[in-house]
Amino acid sequence: MDINLAVLIDGDNIPSAYVKEMMEEIAKYGNPTIKRIYGDWTNPRLGKWKNVLLENAITPIQQYGYTAGKNATDSAMIIDAMDILYSGKVNGFCLVSSDSDFTRLATRLREAGMQVFGIGEKKTPNPFIVACDKFIYIEILKKLSVESSTGPGDNKSDKKSGVDKITKKDIKLITTTVDDVADDDGWAFLGDVGSLLQKKQPNFDSRNYGYQKLTPLISALGEFDIERREDAKGRKKLIYVKIREHKTGGAKK
Repeated sequence: MDINLAVLIDGDNIPSAYVKEMMEEIAKYGNPTIKRIYGDWTNPRLGKWKNVLLENAITPIQQYGYTAGKNATDSAMIIDAMDILYSGKVNGFCLVSSDSDFTRLATRLREAGMQVFGIGEKKTPNPFIVACDKFIYIEILKKLSVESSTGPGDNKSDKKSGVDKITKKDIKLITTTVDDVADDDGWAFLGDVGSLLQKKQPNFDSRNYGYQKLTPLISALGEFDIERREDAKGRKKLIYVKIREHKTGGAKK
């Protein structure tokens, strides 16, 4: 069952180009019943947002910059978030910003039992990322938008520039997570692996590495065995993974 989400967007800190893709991503996690964007709409810099707000039913909240060097938008967004929290109308929040100033807000909302999703650019400071239950990079949504508009195989240059390289640290994270949830025979249900990966590292996303799902990512690593099993009713396949045992060389006697 979908949870009701309050989507709060920092208009001063997020590009407007991929609002449609962003809202489609948010819909995967819940029903965005409240959608607000904060900024000083007298500032010509925010003009690009105005064209997409009506199309996506996002309510603009006017916030004047009272003092130079102070971000009044952040304060207005935080105050609204707390008002919404106490209204009891939502089960979770989506905070759209790359600003570390929302770290404490994300932490407070989670303390109140809310699910918190973050969306921002890869420049987002780590404290804000780890304060969320899940954090999605806008760059992923940009890449998906390019792929859908060009078609398969047409965006080779984008793939090279937009995909993170899988590091030894990433492989170790996946390996230890598989081991954490594995049964006595070493097999782990992939759904449990994915859930624990998200808890350990909120910004972990197979799309960061160019894979739509976790299964093809793990398959490509060559470090794991994969087994597909039928559920009790035989209606769907359940995917299990196991850390592959590497055979050591040696002369036979």
